[in-house]
Amino acid sequence: MSGILNSSIGRKFAMALSALFLMFFLLQHFSINILSVFSPETFNDVSHFMGTFPLVQYVLQPVLIFGVVFHFVMGFVLEIKNNKARRISYAKNNGGANSSWMSRNMIWSGAAILAFVCLHFYDFWFPEINTKFIVGDMSGLVDPNNAASGYRYFEELQHKFVDLWRVVLYVVAFVFLALHLLHGFDSAFQSVGANNKYTKGLKRFSKIYAIGIPLGFIFIAVFHFLNH
Repeated sequence: MSGILNSSIGRKFAMALSALFLMFFLLQHFSINILSVFSPETFNDVSHFMGTFPLVQYVLQPVLIFGVVFHFVMGFVLEIKNNKARRISYAKNNGGANSSWMSRNMIWSGAAILAFVCLHFYDFWFPEINTKFIVGDMSGLVDPNNAASGYRYFEELQHKFVDLWRVVLYVVAFVFLALHLLHGFDSAFQSVGANNKYTKGLKRFSKIYAIGIPLGFIFIAVFHFLNH
């Protein structure tokens, strides 16, 4: 593994695989969260299952955290090495002429997304971990003051979007995510060698995904702000 990561092609390939993995997770995360708009009961049930199922908690969740950390660390490593290479090429030609604004600023959109991930963990993941593993309530975030109300995942989600400033932060973060994905999706496909008769279709799908998923998350945040 270390040998692969020591080469430029190996690092880009590993970065692409982690990106594709996180894109799949993002789609799954959105699929669950959009349920909160149409059916709070279904959202609660699915969230409870994901939050208590052992395979998800003890296998998939650690893999996901590793994937997030690996992707961001590898991104910063690649950016540092690319900056060193650009200093030489910029002395010979205009490096910006052959690259898009998004490709030249992936590090900044990535940093904004990382800050958002930290906020998102603070809002949702840390409280859940505290409830289940520190307080010891493995029943699944049940409202202790009203057992008949069922799970309080939906109530907690709505509560986070009461304040306008938090909604604005979420909206800005998802705009950065869209910009990041617009370049990242294409780059990931190129790094894994996806250059065949399906390339045009993949690029079309990548644009729909890169704009549609962040826009969907923005819709969820604004919906709960307006309907709390």
